[in-house]
Amino acid sequence: MVEDTESADSDGSPAAPSRLGRLLFGFGLALQASEDFRDMEDTIEYAESAGVPLPRLAAPFASGMMVVAGLGVAFWRLPKVATGAAVTFLAVVTTTMHDFWNADEDSRSGERLAFFGNLAMFGAALVFLREAYK
Repeated sequence: MVEDTESADSDGSPAAPSRLGRLLFGFGLALQASEDFRDMEDTIEYAESAGVPLPRLAAPFASGMMVVAGLGVAFWRLPKVATGAAVTFLAVVTTTMHDFWNADEDSRSGERLAFFGNLAMFGAALVFLREAYK
C-alpha cells in the first residue's frame, strides 16, 4: 500500500493540520493574549466596562487560557482541549467585548475591526477544532 504523504507527518503519524497554519494561528493567539498581561489593569477595566462578571478573575483567566490554547494549537498538543478553548473564548468574547453596534461613535470603528478580526480567528479555530476530532 502506498502511503499518502499529504496525510501523514514525516514520522508516519496521521498529519495534523498544516504545520505552518497551526504555528501562525497558535502563536498569533498566544502572543495576542499575552499582550493583555502587559497592562492587566487596562484589560480588567475594559472587561469591567463590558459588564464581565468578576473581571479581576475573569480577565487574567481568559488571557491565560488563550496563551495556553494558542500554544496547544501551535504544537498540536491536546488539540481537542486547545481548539475547544479557543473556540469557546472567541465565541464569547467576539460578541460581548466587541459589540460595535452598541459602541459609542468614538470607539465604534475600533470595535468593528476587533469584531471582524475575532470573527476570522473564530472561523480558523472551528477548522482546527474539526481537524482535532478527525
